[in-house]
Amino acid sequence: MAKKAATRHGMMKENYPLLWVLYAILAILILLYVVHNSTSLGIVILILIAVILFAEFKYSVREEGVWKTVMDVAMALAAVAAVWIVLILVLQTESPVDVVSSCSMLPALQRGEMVFLHGIPNMTEFLQAHGIPTVNVSQGAYSSFLANISGEFLSFYPYARGNVGDITTYYTGGESIGLYNMKCLYTNSELGRPGNDGRCYVPLSAQQSNLIRYNYSIGNVSINGTIYREVYTSSITIGNTTITENYSNPIVIYRTNQSDAFTGDIIHRMVAAMRVGDSYYILTKGDNNQVLDLQALNYPPSQSDIVGYYIGGVPYLGYLRLIVSGSFTPDPQCGQVTLRSQS
Repeated sequence: MAKKAATRHGMMKENYPLLWVLYAILAILILLYVVHNSTSLGIVILILIAVILFAEFKYSVREEGVWKTVMDVAMALAAVAAVWIVLILVLQTESPVDVVSSCSMLPALQRGEMVFLHGIPNMTEFLQAHGIPTVNVSQGAYSSFLANISGEFLSFYPYARGNVGDITTYYTGGESIGLYNMKCLYTNSELGRPGNDGRCYVPLSAQQSNLIRYNYSIGNVSINGTIYREVYTSSITIGNTTITENYSNPIVIYRTNQSDAFTGDIIHRMVAAMRVGDSYYILTKGDNNQVLDLQALNYPPSQSDIVGYYIGGVPYLGYLRLIVSGSFTPDPQCGQVTLRSQS
């Protein structure tokens, strides 16, 4: 028995250094992934995590036995569950922790940041406390808005003068600015393709009867260190109220629905709210995006779709979740940062 115990102790002493080497390799790979956003690195990290978890369980069983190992795991899970319940109660939301999965909120939020959220139990008080522009909209007007939603998916883009079909990605000063139907652009994949037939172009009068009308400005954007100029939505008009983009507004996370073009939890900044009877519908926009979420074919989330608002975060800690969930595909937008003035 003594000999067997000694052998086991020697095995543990021999194998644990290997485990620490695996942890060191994992840390290096995660750092490389944060820098390069490589899909192949993400796959390797996922496999390495599985190997480490298996090795940890295997060594624990050898040292302490199956029953003790299972009990330790159960206690750890119970502790995590208890902490989660406390967070839910204190922060007043069923999802107090989330992860930023894209670069649409640069420079305010980095991809891979683990964020903490606080619920919004009273939307009226929240909007008033944060000075969010709120416009009263009749039920009839909002119903018409939904019925004509495809006609609300509009945005401005530069095009070569004399050819509305020749949309350009950036503005150099020699282009005209035209209004285009975003659903048409996404469906026909025409954005940025010279020589398209211009069927997505709509006259400026097209949005005059819409509930929400968009106004554009021209600003700078840095893409991989090179400065370009782009056309972006700087303000919106609802009825007789014009609302300008405000970077001091709170950031919220909302759940999308099946009708939205972009699904999953979206973390973007509030632009304005529409009050329809006793309900609120929120207009949002990513700081690093050219257009509102609505313009990009996402319906305005209702107050019940809002998970909570951002109260703080920890950089990089969320990358593990992105890797494990398979959301580690590189985001091209991470090389882009808007340089518009922050108000």
